[in-house]
Amino acid sequence: MTPIPVYLDYNATTPVDPEVAEAMLPFLTQRFGNPSSGHPYGVEARAAVEAARRQVAALLGARPEELVFTSGGTEGSNTVIQGVARLLRGKGRHVVTSAIEHPAVLEPCALLEEDGWSVTRVRVDGEGRVDPADVAGAITDGTVLVTVMHANNEVGTIQEIAEIARLAHERGVLVHTDAAQSVGKVPVDVSALGVDFLTLAGHKLYAPKGVGALWIRSGLALPPLLRGASHEAGRRAGTENVLEIVALGKACEVAQRRLAADARRFEELRERLAEALVREAAGLRRNSPRQRCLPNTLSVSFPGVDASALLAEVGEKVAASAGAACHAAGVEISSVLRAMGIPEEDAMGTVRFSVGRGTTPAMVDEAARVVGEAVRRMRPEAAATPAAATGDERVRLTRFTHGMGCACKLRPQDLEQVLRSLPKGTDSAVLVGPERSDDAAVYRLSDELALVTTVDFFTPIVDDPFDFGAVSAANSLSDVWAMGGRPLFALSIVAFPSRRLPLSVLERILAGAAEVAREAGIEIVGGHTVDDTEPKFGLAVTGVVRPDQVVTNAGARPGDALVLTKPIGTGILATAVKRGLAGDDATRRLVTTMRTLNRGAAEAMVEVGASAATDVTGFGLLGHLREMAAASGVDAEVEAASVPLLPGVRDLAAADGAPGGSLENLDHVAPHVDFAPGLSRVDRLLLADAQTSGGLLIAVPEERSVVLLATLAARGVADARRVGRIAGAGTGRIRVR
Repeated sequence: MTPIPVYLDYNATTPVDPEVAEAMLPFLTQRFGNPSSGHPYGVEARAAVEAARRQVAALLGARPEELVFTSGGTEGSNTVIQGVARLLRGKGRHVVTSAIEHPAVLEPCALLEEDGWSVTRVRVDGEGRVDPADVAGAITDGTVLVTVMHANNEVGTIQEIAEIARLAHERGVLVHTDAAQSVGKVPVDVSALGVDFLTLAGHKLYAPKGVGALWIRSGLALPPLLRGASHEAGRRAGTENVLEIVALGKACEVAQRRLAADARRFEELRERLAEALVREAAGLRRNSPRQRCLPNTLSVSFPGVDASALLAEVGEKVAASAGAACHAAGVEISSVLRAMGIPEEDAMGTVRFSVGRGTTPAMVDEAARVVGEAVRRMRPEAAATPAAATGDERVRLTRFTHGMGCACKLRPQDLEQVLRSLPKGTDSAVLVGPERSDDAAVYRLSDELALVTTVDFFTPIVDDPFDFGAVSAANSLSDVWAMGGRPLFALSIVAFPSRRLPLSVLERILAGAAEVAREAGIEIVGGHTVDDTEPKFGLAVTGVVRPDQVVTNAGARPGDALVLTKPIGTGILATAVKRGLAGDDATRRLVTTMRTLNRGAAEAMVEVGASAATDVTGFGLLGHLREMAAASGVDAEVEAASVPLLPGVRDLAAADGAPGGSLENLDHVAPHVDFAPGLSRVDRLLLADAQTSGGLLIAVPEERSVVLLATLAARGVADARRVGRIAGAGTGRIRVR
């Protein structure tokens, strides 16, 4: 069995404490009453809710009647920010907050701005600390609320909330603090803090997810965020979640009892981890302050190392959080690190470690060892010593890259801008060049012969090295077939992290590519390699085609049928594989689909006579159809229900499983597409999903479409479907029905 990783991400969420779980059990079965009911079942539930209210109040030094149970910190912060805005809009329309707040505060503040409010986001220093004087200086006659978090979730900095509250109250301004990260880790007393509102989240202090509390100082009232029955003394609609409220109460009771001892132990573990990391990975930068910091939180930067790639590599042994995330539009550095002025190189290598009740000294030492080894391998200045073979060839290749296959492509709009800037060629033998959005270049050698050349490579989208090589080869070969050509030979393009992975992994990648090349009837005759921080592989393929038989994406004609030869959804399914959400059957179907050659489809296309074609890859079905339609000067229609999908991808897309590249594709193509009103966002995402080694999208005269489908079936292309048509002359608009 795979060992359970050392969990050092307690700021993201905590496990449910055993005492809390035990307190919940009766309310899963016997004690199920509605606390608003007057019979004994309801009375029993009401008593449990009120007992929990007293437990939470005791931890905060509050009165029980001042507490409102919520679904979590986000609801609490929204209730305060939106509630104060509704209550006091006549007094002013200005809010002061900090630049390092959680989205639960920043987003409702941004919503106020959309409604004409003014929001000041006070800066922080290099330790993430807000100067109370800056808050006071930002207050105007129109300010109605100051909202500053008690402790930062990323670097752990504890703010001087009491001083901020004092200064704000001198100006008659209400004060809210988001205490989700501090409650249960450090003393939090509402009287000492002097605030008017405080929010907490249960899953940050060993209660379940989905429950929290909002403290409202006596004498104040807020309009409820949700309207409905008069629960929680009219302050929150919705029947109380008795099960989780009981859990939150018990968690607060346990936290109060353990607070001092836990804080001492957490700080000892944090410093032990910090010292071990310094030994294991010299040159790191500590971002968390040593004073006035959450005792369990350590943010460090490893310059020259990509934190997402680092955590992916050590993910089976250590669980932590990165300070930057890879998206289709690039690497997005956390707003907290930006506000602190952390240099970009350091920010990209930032990892947050947070210890908790289940952490032991041995776990800390092991985590530091594992992370340190990975950092040393990944640093650019590390000695070029190949990684040693482990004797176990099972490698999760996607762990060694922060990207995901086609998500590594440039954004379509960026690529188009670059291509437009290139000088126009003057060689008349170039039949298809960079000015076109076709899949390969075509160069005429004679009236009878032209060369077709393409290159494609990407980072792993499957875990098995052999499969990765096979899929990459199939993807590269497809570009030649999509032009109506026949591949002759190929060259490998290899980027390989020899300090992170043994060379036996590269051998398996090349073996997978060689097997697919043999299936295609060609040889890989050489190539080029570079040492890199992450694996990448692809082929440069050369083929031949008759100049008068070149198929481009610019020949679609009004009335043509559109035929797709493979199901879509590889981007979503590959993302699920990387996240460990796809089973073996789904993974095998994904690999089988992607490594299936488009040779049979291309031969059928040429035999029947296509007007235009492209293979569907990184820009998705809609993106490549848009290129075809625009290049051909036509508009197109797509029947969404006719588009073949890989099994399970709809459910994955509905569960927020679309990769960043697919989201970027949809944003890019949306201005050019008219979606039927009944099509959901999931339907739209599927049609924009970034594909790897996708099928051919073929425009064929309507009268030949039935013959094409029959020919495809005869050649074993079983998933081919008619998915739409070319509607008429136009500017490249697409209508999806």
